[in-house]
Amino acid sequence: MKRIGIISDTHSCWDESFATHFAECDEIWHAGDIGNANVLFQLRRVAPTVRAVRGNTDYGEVSLLCQEVEIFDVEGVKVLLTHIGGYPGHYAPGLLRMMQEKGIKLMVCGHSHILKVMWDTTNHILHINPGAAGYQGWHPKRTLVRFVIDGEEMRDLEVIELEKR
Repeated sequence: MKRIGIISDTHSCWDESFATHFAECDEIWHAGDIGNANVLFQLRRVAPTVRAVRGNTDYGEVSLLCQEVEIFDVEGVKVLLTHIGGYPGHYAPGLLRMMQEKGIKLMVCGHSHILKVMWDTTNHILHINPGAAGYQGWHPKRTLVRFVIDGEEMRDLEVIELEKR
C-alpha cells in the first residue's frame, strides 16, 4: 500500500501546509509548473519519493531536473504523469495512443488549474488533475489531492482545499 500526495501549478509557491497535508505520504507527485527548484527540495524533505514533471512555465534548474512525461509503476498500477494532458474525451494530441500502448491505468496532469477527477469509461483510465496549489492564476481555491494505491486498487481519494487566494 502506498499513500500518494498530488500537487500541481505551484508557480514557485511553497506553503508549509503542503508538508502538513503530505506528512503521511509515501510519495508526492508534482504535475508541473513547479516554478522554482526549491519547491522540489522542500517536497523531498516531506516524503521519501518525489516524482515531478516540468510544465510549460518551467525553465532553468527545474527543466534540468524534470522530464516532460514520467511513466512508472506503483503497486501494480501503471501511471503517466505529465503537465498538459487534457482529460477523458479531450486528451492532448498523441496522449491517448501513448497511454493505450503503455497500459496506463492512472493519468495525472496539471496545467488547467481546474481540479478534476474522472474515470475514462472507454479506456479504463483514472484521470486526476489536482488543480493548482500556488497563488498565480485565476483559480478561486488552491487544492491538493491525496489517495491510496493498494495493489491495483486506487481508493480513499481526498481533495484538500487550502486557504483562499
